[in-house]
Amino acid sequence: MTRFRFLHAADLHLDSPLRGLDADASAPARRIREASRAALDNLVGLALRERVDLLLVAGDLYDGDWQDYRTGQALVAAFARLTRAGIRVVAIRGNHDAESVLTRSLRLPEGATLLSHRRPESLELPELGLAVHGQSFAQRAVVENLALAYPPPLAGRFNIGLLHSSAAGHAAHETYAPCAIAQLAGHGYDYWALGHVHERAVLHEAPWIVFPGNLQGRHINEPGAKGASLVTVREGRVAAVEHHALDVVRWQRLTLDLSGAADLAAVQDRARDAIGAAVEAAEGRLLALRLELGGTTAAHSALARDPEALRAHLRSAGLEAAEADSFWIEAVRLATRAPGAAPAAGDDAPARLLGAVRDIAAAPRTAPELASALQDYATQMLARAPGLREALPAGHPALLLAEGELPPELLRQARDLLLARLTEEEGACG
Repeated sequence: MTRFRFLHAADLHLDSPLRGLDADASAPARRIREASRAALDNLVGLALRERVDLLLVAGDLYDGDWQDYRTGQALVAAFARLTRAGIRVVAIRGNHDAESVLTRSLRLPEGATLLSHRRPESLELPELGLAVHGQSFAQRAVVENLALAYPPPLAGRFNIGLLHSSAAGHAAHETYAPCAIAQLAGHGYDYWALGHVHERAVLHEAPWIVFPGNLQGRHINEPGAKGASLVTVREGRVAAVEHHALDVVRWQRLTLDLSGAADLAAVQDRARDAIGAAVEAAEGRLLALRLELGGTTAAHSALARDPEALRAHLRSAGLEAAEADSFWIEAVRLATRAPGAAPAAGDDAPARLLGAVRDIAAAPRTAPELASALQDYATQMLARAPGLREALPAGHPALLLAEGELPPELLRQARDLLLARLTEEEGACG
């Protein structure tokens, strides 16, 4: 009877470019830049420790064309460690690595197979009683349902479908090689090893249809544990599908409710406890945190006055509970409120100014003149620093301003700062 184990991974995005970190030479930035390779090393280590028979990679080995050959060499070295140990490797290309010219010329070690992009290809491993069916992407945008052309299952074999696809659809991912869960379930395969969606998801059991998620989170919108699925097959059936976390950097949004905090010291106490608990839960990984501060607090004015000082205070609070190299504050988002009624109404100039800022924040498109003025300013500032535009991450407020948009987060910060100053002046006058 068929008995073997395999690892199902996807979306390695090896050496994925992180534009927002390019100019940052700090230790956290270096660790984040190297995270995809370290996660790949963890995947290889897991395969060797568990003595699996096979590694499947369901697309997006890279993030596009390599910057140099070292990226391809890193993948070849990792696969060679497995094949030398007798572990077979079968992979396909996805939307991110489909058009890489260098990938097409890459020579994989013997025992590692990259399935064709021309048509679905079947690879039989008779020593395992196994057949793997799959097709690489020929170009980035594959909009047809590739799975329709996958061959029927081979009799007497445990059949696996290797597919890079949005499957039933996912709001955070582009629709590529779409297909229905019912279609995959009815195809006759025993396991569908999917890739493309970066969140782990089990879409179906009997047969199993699984997204393992990506191997390593790359930014704040890919939070939580990342890794691969270890699958055990006994007597020709899936006996277990276990997720193993392999990431070395863990991204997390950490919400701090500051309701009732009397002053900055009280805010720091809450930040210390929350950051300490989050670092402990990360189990030794670098924790990249976005701190989101909310609630009604008397400390609102102090928090809103200086964003850089606030970030420094929160960092210092975290250092009371955790080592300096265990966490990194990616960003701070302030949504606190001052106690009491906000000075929103009235005919005086400050109240009218605050009301105008609030109106713009609620509907940025109602202020085309302001957007145009800020666009000119942002464009000039970016032009003064060569390379700055390329170094900033997508969605950075400066880039949005240069495109004529008014980032809601920037408007909220302006509103909070103005409100804090007006509250301070009211207190001084009172």
